Amino acid sequence: MDDRTELSDFLKSRRARLRPADVGLRDYGGARRVAGLRREELARLEGVSIAHYTRLEQGRGDAVSAEVLDAIGTALRLDADESAYLHRPARRPRPCPGAATSPEVRPGLRYLLESFVLTPALLVGRHTQILGWNRLAVAVFGDFPALPPERRTTSHLLFTEPYLRLRRAGWERAARGHVAHLRVLLGRYRGDAELAAHLDHMRALSPDFARMWAEHPVAQVRDRVYVLDHPEVGELTLHGELIALPDDRSCWGLDAFAAEPGSASERALRELANG
Repeated sequence: MDDRTELSDFLKSRRARLRPADVGLRDYGGARRVAGLRREELARLEGVSIAHYTRLEQGRGDAVSAEVLDAIGTALRLDADESAYLHRPARRPRPCPGAATSPEVRPGLRYLLESFVLTPALLVGRHTQILGWNRLAVAVFGDFPALPPERRTTSHLLFTEPYLRLRRAGWERAARGHVAHLRVLLGRYRGDAELAAHLDHMRALSPDFARMWAEHPVAQVRDRVYVLDHPEVGELTLHGELIALPDDRSCWGLDAFAAEPGSASERALRELANG
């Protein structure tokens, strides 16, 4: 996955979603040759030359300052996650140190997972591979540990496997959020060959994944709500939190899910935990 192509496609996608009226420019009507703002319109908003912006949109942003990137982000109406992402492929920072080829979950993390009695929890890696889990996670989400290791990822669970049991309306939102978070990871872990291979694999495997990826969503996963149809306990509403583990060389995260105290979903979790 090439930085230049990624930067070019990202900028074009964000320019295409804006209209002159969105940024205070006069629209004289008539058919426009391009979707969204023209390059010269955007360059005028940024206060940079059209040649300078064109080089950046062509993926040639090696010498672009942080100040210019901030101006572009403001003109494009980028949010905080999108703006942070723009700086990574444009500035070409040093790649993140490589993760272990065969990561092992250290004992303390295993004990932590097992201590969560009413909290389904997963340990996830850089390309969403599921590296650890507790018993309740299997009871809630299904027998994903039976999958081959190369398909034991949250990407596969959402796009190619039936284990998450999400209701369809919630699936679209969850899947799009997952793809947006993967693009954040792509910016964070530049040069990670396994992450790039995972993205290429998922685009080839799932038309839905490929469609969402082509839209260039960028948003870090923080919290979300899943509504599942569980075969044993019925409807189950879970609040998910992805907790970063920044000091781990493999850049793992802890994905934990909880039900509202006193709710039917909490009672359902107790039933599954005692089953």
